[in-house]
This record gives sequence, C-alpha cells and structure tokens, in this order.
Amino acid sequence: MLRTTIAGSLPKPHWLAEPEKLWAAWQYEGEALVQAQRDAALTWVKHQEDCGIDIVTEGEQFRIHFVHGFLQQVEGIDWDKKTKMGIRDNRYEVDVPTVTAPVKRKGSVHGAQAAFVRSHTKNELKFTLPGPMTICDTIADGHYGRRADMAMAFAEILNEEARELEALGVDVIQFDEPAFNVFMKDVQDWGVVALERAIEGLSCKTAVHICYGYGIKANIDWKKTLGSEWRQYEEIFPALNRSKVQQVSLECANSKVPLSLLALLDQKELLVGAIDVASLDVETPEQVAQTLRQAMAYAEPERIFPCTNCGMAPLPRHVAEGKLEALGAGAKLLRRDLGVA
Repeated sequence: MLRTTIAGSLPKPHWLAEPEKLWAAWQYEGEALVQAQRDAALTWVKHQEDCGIDIVTEGEQFRIHFVHGFLQQVEGIDWDKKTKMGIRDNRYEVDVPTVTAPVKRKGSVHGAQAAFVRSHTKNELKFTLPGPMTICDTIADGHYGRRADMAMAFAEILNEEARELEALGVDVIQFDEPAFNVFMKDVQDWGVVALERAIEGLSCKTAVHICYGYGIKANIDWKKTLGSEWRQYEEIFPALNRSKVQQVSLECANSKVPLSLLALLDQKELLVGAIDVASLDVETPEQVAQTLRQAMAYAEPERIFPCTNCGMAPLPRHVAEGKLEALGAGAKLLRRDLGVA
C-alpha cells in the first residue's frame, strides 16, 4: 500500500550535462557518453532505493529531452527542416523538426538502456515514453495532414517499443501526455484512442502522466492564467476512466487542482503528485503525508501511489535528492499512521 514512484526525470549530474538546464548538451560523445549516462542512471537508482522509492526509474539520464530522445531514433523526420510552431497551444514558440515521410523506428530506442538498469536493481522498474498526442504537439507535420493520423502512426511505433521494454523486464510503462491538459476536446476525440493503441497487447502495468509541466518560467506563467481552480482534469478524466490504461499520474502538491476530481477516476490507480517540482523548497515528510491524506478523501489508499507532480530535470541536484527523501519518508509516515507495513 502507498508504494512510491516518481514521474520520471531527474537532474543530470554535472559530468553528464550542464545542470539545471533543459536541452543541455552532452559533455561526452561515443562510448564515453554511454558510460557517463550509465553512471548517472545508477547514481539515481541507488538514491531512489535509499530513499524508499519502491518503483524506480533511470531518471531519463539517457535522453536530452523526454520527447526528442525517442524521436531521434525514428525515420521519417527531417531534422534539418525546421518549422516554427507554438507548443502547448502557443505557450511557447520554438523551431521544431518536421515529419516528411511515414514514421518508423530505426530499431530499438531504449532497449539497451532498460536492460542495463533492469540488471542493476531488484526494485520494480518504470520506463517512460512520450505519449502520441504530446509528440504531435512537439514536432511539425509535413506528411500526414491530420494531427490525429500522425498520432496513430506514432502510437503504433510506441507500442512496438513498449512491447520490447516489457519483454526486457520493465514492470511499468508510462506515457507522458502533458498535452492532455491543453487540448481537452482532442483528448476525447482521438487522444485516448491513440493512447490505447500505444498500450495495446501489454501485460505489464500501464500509466499515463498528465501534469502542468516542469517548473520552468513558461509553465509557471501559464499557471497564473488558469484562475483560482485548475479544472482541466475534469474534462478528460471521464474518458480516461473508461480507458484501458491502468494508472493516471497527476499533479496535487501545491496546485489549484480540486482533489475532489480524483473521484472521477474511481476505476484507476492514482499516482498522486505529493512533491512540488516548481519550488526549490524541500517538502517535509509531514507535508507529503498531508497531501496524500487529502487525496484519500476521494480514493482508497490501496489505489494511491505517492509520486512527484512532474519530472525534476531542471532542479538543482541537492533539491531533487531532498525531495526524493521527503517522498519516501512521507509515505512511510502515512503507512505507519494507517498501521500497514
């Protein structure tokens, strides 16, 4: 009960990439880079284990970006043909690569990485992949014509990758879909359908992560425009509750999400974000436990998995370490109060 996990990403150590910076370039190339990535992944796996995190990740140490780390191994994308595009409904504008032909994997994207981490931990292992809708909101379409059609094409190759990861011993495969909190009508029209295609045939645990973004200025500024209550989840949770995905990861700590919305997911396990990734303040175990207690008013503790609001990639390393410690200690405190091991 109350088994802990994290949303996915963790800061990259200084020897791997420039700290506290998204899209930071690698410090090494070739085999030296692979070794540095493995060292970083093992460092974070060990720290998660020491903090009592039950379902660990590799902290996305093998990827510069959670979406483009997958796309770089996909054919059909012209990385030199840049298209200016407003990401997350024009929250920020960037030049992105363009899909110019049918997409397909060049081969396994994360298989060797997952196998390496699997061989170094006895804990359950979660691996994260970008969701098909979020991919389509991060790359330009110069081939398919409809975003929904491109999403289904990516869902098919994500499914290929997910099946391989499951075969390597990954226990939980999570699809990151921050775009679900922006394009709510599309979620209901085709987003959930694409997600279900991505998880088709999997027997391992499946999850979808839907948050309000990293703790970066663009996201923090956007949150200020959302009013006194953030009710985006209310529009998409009924469709997700009917879906085949088993877990939903959501933002709860220091957010304006009414926790009563959790009642709309009565058929799902809930990865309750009890760590605020948009603050440098390290939570106390008591604060973590209190967030989880509030969630328990709307979901049985058996369905709650204490988690982080989102990834912690942009945070200082010592802050992320402290937050992991608080997450593990807060869940332990609540389990003690509930009289369970």
